[in-house]
Amino acid sequence: MASTQPVLLNIDQIGPVLFKPDRRCTRLSIRVKPFEGVQVTFPPRFPMEQALSFVEQKKEWLRKALAKIEAREQKLTVFDEQTQFKTKSFSLSIQKANRADVRLHLSNGQLNVFYPEHLPVTHGPIQDAIRYGIEQAMRLEAKRILPQKTNVFAQQHGFSYNRVFIKNLRSRWGSCSATNNINLNLQLMRLPDHLIDYVVLHELCHTTEKNHGPGFWRLLDHCTNGRAKHYAAEMKQFRTTIY
Repeated sequence: MASTQPVLLNIDQIGPVLFKPDRRCTRLSIRVKPFEGVQVTFPPRFPMEQALSFVEQKKEWLRKALAKIEAREQKLTVFDEQTQFKTKSFSLSIQKANRADVRLHLSNGQLNVFYPEHLPVTHGPIQDAIRYGIEQAMRLEAKRILPQKTNVFAQQHGFSYNRVFIKNLRSRWGSCSATNNINLNLQLMRLPDHLIDYVVLHELCHTTEKNHGPGFWRLLDHCTNGRAKHYAAEMKQFRTTIY
């Protein structure tokens, strides 16, 4: 029996598996993704019996892959209608809509996400669209706020730097290059104002003190009115990634 339409089957020891014919496919393939589960794709009119047999052969691998995916899912933020997400200048609103695609609209301090009502909000492409919208909105916000803040603090404390770059850094809030280019994480827009100031001052201090030695901490302590170590400890409450 050949399949021409997607079929969702419950496979023993695995759970739901989506069998999906795809005109772009030239061979049978299987993948496991967070919030999407197991998908088997194959050329149109491919024998379903062979696809089922393929999954049976891969059961042990699938069980291990699903366990890893579940661990990743627990670390990822799942955005839905109840999600409370706010930055310096916008909040997030997610709504179902009678439409075929995802629409993003940033206006009047609100990032509106409208997704197709026939799909669950946890659907992978919907979550990807929400994350993309959040990242782009924060990038615009960061470009408006952070370079100006850097310039003000540099003039106030007598620092000299080259350029400011806004990036979505995965493991750092900021960095300063050997040529005094300053990189700042757009995720700073989620932090309280005093911690944003702390990170900017931290990187400006690196324009003169290139390591984290005693001289660096004395300088940063001077710039933060003796609060450098306190702010450094407070920063540990926040992650550079939200998903």
